[in-house]
Amino acid sequence: MFFLQLKLIFRSFLKSKTSFLINVLSLSTGLCCALLIYLWVEDEATIDGFHNSQVYQLMQNEHLSDVVNTVEGTPGILAQNLKEDFPQVSYAVTTSPAYWLAESKVFANAGKTINAAGKFAGKDFFDVFNFPLLQGRKDNVLADKNAIVISEALAIKLFNTSDAVGKEITWTNTELQSENKGNITGIFKNTDARSSEQFDFLISAEVMLDAAGATYRKWNNYGPSTYVLLKPGTNLKYFNETIKGYLKAKGVENSSLFAVPYSDNYLYNNFKEGKVSGGRIEYVRLFSLIAVFILLLACINFMNLSTARSTKRLKEVGVKKVIGASRAALKIQFLTESVLISTISMFLALLLAELLLPNFNAITGKNLSLVNNLNLIALITIVTIITGVISGIYPAVHLSGFMPSRALKGISHQGKSTITVRQGLVFFQFAISITLIVGVLVVSKQIEYVQNTSQGFDRENVIYFEADGQLKNNAELASAEIGNLPGVMNVTSVDREILGDLSYTTGAFNWEVRDSREVVKFQRADVGLNFTQTLGIKILEGRTFSDENGSDSLKIIINEAGIKTMRMKNPVGKTFTLWGTNYQIIGVMKDFHFESMHKAIGPMFIRFKPEHTNRIFVKIASMKLKETIDAIKEKYALLNPKSSFYYKFLDQDFQRQYNAELRVSALSKYFAVLAIFISCIGLFGLATFTVERRFKEIGIRKVLGANTGQMIFSLSKDFLKPVVVSVIFSLPLSYLLSRYWLDNFAYRIELKFWFFAFSGLAAVLISWLTIGMQAIRAASINPVDALKSE
Repeated sequence: MFFLQLKLIFRSFLKSKTSFLINVLSLSTGLCCALLIYLWVEDEATIDGFHNSQVYQLMQNEHLSDVVNTVEGTPGILAQNLKEDFPQVSYAVTTSPAYWLAESKVFANAGKTINAAGKFAGKDFFDVFNFPLLQGRKDNVLADKNAIVISEALAIKLFNTSDAVGKEITWTNTELQSENKGNITGIFKNTDARSSEQFDFLISAEVMLDAAGATYRKWNNYGPSTYVLLKPGTNLKYFNETIKGYLKAKGVENSSLFAVPYSDNYLYNNFKEGKVSGGRIEYVRLFSLIAVFILLLACINFMNLSTARSTKRLKEVGVKKVIGASRAALKIQFLTESVLISTISMFLALLLAELLLPNFNAITGKNLSLVNNLNLIALITIVTIITGVISGIYPAVHLSGFMPSRALKGISHQGKSTITVRQGLVFFQFAISITLIVGVLVVSKQIEYVQNTSQGFDRENVIYFEADGQLKNNAELASAEIGNLPGVMNVTSVDREILGDLSYTTGAFNWEVRDSREVVKFQRADVGLNFTQTLGIKILEGRTFSDENGSDSLKIIINEAGIKTMRMKNPVGKTFTLWGTNYQIIGVMKDFHFESMHKAIGPMFIRFKPEHTNRIFVKIASMKLKETIDAIKEKYALLNPKSSFYYKFLDQDFQRQYNAELRVSALSKYFAVLAIFISCIGLFGLATFTVERRFKEIGIRKVLGANTGQMIFSLSKDFLKPVVVSVIFSLPLSYLLSRYWLDNFAYRIELKFWFFAFSGLAAVLISWLTIGMQAIRAASINPVDALKSE
């Protein structure tokens, strides 16, 4: 009986090849899209999920005068004190932010040098985090100040073996003043894509605390990160209430602590007014919804085509009912057809996903795979069945409901309600498609705006590199030597990487007329000569730093936002007191974006402290880029023969700030095209069927004098109505969604009328072309042939 049913189903497929192919094509496309998005969402959702769920990161809310600002930096001595003062804490650990040792040099005594990323970490690091240790004991590998724990990959690179415990290595970094030796006490498994933390070696946090002198051992100075492992059963809300005023009790005013689950940090990394306000999770939700909607579009095609073609299956239904088939049996038959189409589509979707995966990985920056994923297999099975049932449930109910007498006579009971449902489904399809088109336009225009709007500095053809080894603390010498090379337009030195890496302070600074109740945060940078000239930063008042006016070591330049915050008029020549030292304001620089355009530009100052700088920035003539970089590399080798030359482009750092948006923009374009494609092939199928059904009517109308234009209008109007209505409905919704997304940027485009007009017209035009092809073909037929047709 089962094989007989399969035989009947395949015969049904052969009778309606166009509908079958359209259904398989749309369902396989929708399933493929859902598969790729699922792989991406699963990967995003499981990052850092392998750690203990009781691991929390301590965050700090700075209560400034006009805003509550959330930062990850905490006092360096916080971890030790938390463990002693709070019984809920099993372990606590201090670590350095990822960028502090991101570009370190590690070398063995044999002289082999490797660029590697490291972290300072307290002795409880492996008790708090579940990074697998291959050699060494987690409770003591970082107990000694000279201990160093390295990855298996770094051990092999340095010693050609992973058995490196007990060996000595030397490491150096721009942030520290000298080379440091360490004894390898442990080997950990290489960090992989499941971790948001990527590092090659760990150094005792005591080295960091000692290198900073007394700085990080003070409660009012912070920068390191703090993590705790709470005891099972600890109530997070109660714990946060307990630690909220901990810093104030230590004499730190205007700051409060709170803990957030470490595994949530990757997805929930945005804070507003001291509370979590989203982050990457927004994109996870967005693409999950897109996957669901695209699958629904494919299901709608199936429902529409099945109900439209029901008139051709009336006699089949009538005969089966006469010979005893129950309505339940017919429902099962039609649902089986639907699930079978869904299953065929699923196999095609898997093949298509495998073919597209390399390109998808390139866009998302991941290494996703369909292989050995049990969750994926289970999900595919469930989604295939659900898709088949959703696609077939309405046609099954509709077709099985025909009365035998009417069905055998070929009388359909498709009334206004059936047509209304069909048009409603077309409306839904195009409403989604139009919303996606608007989204693509808005995201693309915002990214274009971000990339093309002046950042307040010139990032083109600017490279920077570390002044380490023999050049450490001697950036002025390197700058002078490199500045004389042909093709070098300007050179300067800075203590930070400029973009997203500036230091900041809410500490002891003062100026005339300051309100003592104000709490202000200043970003800061120590720079060498030609800083503003090299980066093209404009001086609006006063002058920049110079070696022609004696020492500028007690001079300071403040940006527009800083002067505005200080409410200072005619600032040049006035005094700005910083950490007990009086600095003279010699210039006001134009605001520039030292962070991404998600954030508003805040107060900032720069000091002339070349002895504190170890990053050299070089502006190169565009026509001589390659040869100038080669010349810089040669000069660097002469000045610093024991260190390798590794440089970055400043504009690449700029691009990295918007990686998430760039990927969203690229993926949105593909998904919008898919949505339109699925909607249009469904519309094409409906139009094809309508032309077939009205073939004789077309012939009669032409005999009676109807011209081609009238016929095209008659055939097109019923399909265009729901499309036009979908435009009217979806554009306000698109506006609200676009405004919500743009609110993530402090600097953003204005939503223009043409974004929405273009999207609506594009949808109408695409749908008309889809219908029009069939309408024109039908209107052009010979009426004699139409009247002779069956």
